[in-house]
Amino acid sequence: MNYQDINAETIDRWIDEGWEWGKPISHEKYVRATQGDWELLLTPTKPVPRRWFGDLHGKKVLGLASGGGQQMPVFAALGAECTVFDYSKKQIESDIAVAEREGYEIRAIRGDMTKPLPFGDGQFDLIFHPVANCYVKDVKSIWRECYRVLKPGGYLVSGTDHFVNYLVDAEEKEIINSLPFDPTVNEDQRKQLEADDAGVQFSHTIEEQINGQLEAGFTLLELYEDTNGEGRLHELNVPTYLAMRSRKPILR
Repeated sequence: MNYQDINAETIDRWIDEGWEWGKPISHEKYVRATQGDWELLLTPTKPVPRRWFGDLHGKKVLGLASGGGQQMPVFAALGAECTVFDYSKKQIESDIAVAEREGYEIRAIRGDMTKPLPFGDGQFDLIFHPVANCYVKDVKSIWRECYRVLKPGGYLVSGTDHFVNYLVDAEEKEIINSLPFDPTVNEDQRKQLEADDAGVQFSHTIEEQINGQLEAGFTLLELYEDTNGEGRLHELNVPTYLAMRSRKPILR
């Protein structure tokens, strides 16, 4: 079993156990979104600024590793044409269930984002990619695929995990790991993840996250940092996440 299959099984199990990011929005929350009362998260606590999205009516939106029936229903409520791509079977099922409940159409595809995306060039106006590439060893290939499937002038809004969380122990009191955090080559790190039932995760540098987008061709427009939302690092106000808004240039 490769590490992506391990992660898909792990996330499906977390959903059965009540995982926060696997709970689809309620009918009431969907209705409020149709009335203009909504927010979206890329990282644990800070809502994405609304200006990052603009007018979504009629726009083609890809939710990349964004299953679970939390974000795509909001985009649909705002008039977007939605596609969700996720490797967790239960996350995909949740998006389909919410769409059926609320009466909108969604293209829901189960797939592995470490492989070429099953979309033609320039299909989407917006890609919404919440924190997920911590489960992937090579992030630069993901940024290249995002660039390819976006229309010129399209936007990528993404949430990424700093390397900080991978340095510390479970109580976030001591630095116990060297970087990079890569359980496919470091046996101690693999055992640490297994003990925490945390799937297979990888640290990534700011260089990989930001420079990776720039190398793919994106223009970085805005960013903000966020904390874990709980735990000692959060209490000390240590940023551990980064959200970015980037644009695929219109070439003339």
